Amino acid sequence: MEYKLVIAVRSDLELSKGKLAVQVAHAAVMAAFEAKAHHRKWFSDWWSEGQKKVVVKGGTLQDLRALQAKARSAGLTTALVEDAGLTELPPGTVTCLGIGPGPNAVVDSITGGLKLM
Repeated sequence: MEYKLVIAVRSDLELSKGKLAVQVAHAAVMAAFEAKAHHRKWFSDWWSEGQKKVVVKGGTLQDLRALQAKARSAGLTTALVEDAGLTELPPGTVTCLGIGPGPNAVVDSITGGLKLM
């Protein structure tokens, strides 16, 4: 596989397993739609390969925002997820960041040092 989408999850929040799963799903869908709109070839190649996704520990809100800035400067699409506040978190709480999908080498240059969830 030559393409992937990475979801960086805030590790300073105490999310239930269900909440974590939903937030990661939001990030994956949002990031995929962004890539389809702005990097059609990358999206198409990622889709045809089987849609590789990796979930990593993203640190704090500041860390996610720094990752987002780096990813955008590298030409990657991003999707920052803000919770609606209906269950565990206050409205507007940023929970995770989708990066890509894009070429492995480009995505890894941003997220390669982060630990897997």
